[in-house]
Amino acid sequence: MLERPAVSVVIPVLHDTAQLARALDTLVPDPRVEVIVVNGGEHDPSSSALEQLHPHVRWFGSSPGRGRQMNVGASHARGEWLLFLHADTRLPNGWLEELTTLAPAPAIVGGSFRFRLDSSHRWARVIERGVAARVRWVNLPYGDQALFVRREVFEALGGYREMPLMEDVEFVRRLARTGRLHHSRLPIVTSARRWETDGWIRRSLLNIMLLLLFLAGASPQWLARRYSKRVRRRRDQKPANAGR
Repeated sequence: MLERPAVSVVIPVLHDTAQLARALDTLVPDPRVEVIVVNGGEHDPSSSALEQLHPHVRWFGSSPGRGRQMNVGASHARGEWLLFLHADTRLPNGWLEELTTLAPAPAIVGGSFRFRLDSSHRWARVIERGVAARVRWVNLPYGDQALFVRREVFEALGGYREMPLMEDVEFVRRLARTGRLHHSRLPIVTSARRWETDGWIRRSLLNIMLLLLFLAGASPQWLARRYSKRVRRRRDQKPANAGR
């Protein structure tokens, strides 16, 4: 019988082959770590090539939806801890050692890593400080901070809600009611492409607006429709702006 890994890293992907390739290159095979990729899109040749390059990774398919994909990955996981990693996010050196030291502390049910963007722009530092303040004062990390949770706690909570947006916020709020969250000082690095594409201030204000509306009771389905309309409107405006 295979020895149970300490951590199962679950990576949901949807048309993220390039980002996933970089993420997998940083996850050196280790018997203490089980890596699970759940693809929410149609199978394509590029993902087949990745499977050949990373035979230690367990590959599964699912209908799209980040919450659904993470639940599928968790249902196949064997680790004591579940760590949910976005494809465009890189774990820091020492992450595994820190996580395993938490095993004898049952009061700690889950947690996150310190948020950092892969950009030298001054607004990146402002956003990082804002995230740190949110985590410190509201105890609310997001999914791009590599949320981790004890597997038995995850199962007792029924996993993620299958929502089009805010599945990480909704889950963390439930998780925090079951015990203490550990927020590591180790910096996890995530891609700044969303801010670079949408605009640093615009993207940040949109994130804050979505969070406040959700906490005020707006449904994730309504928020997703509003968000999609904004994205489509910005894309439609780009050709006109480009010629000015």
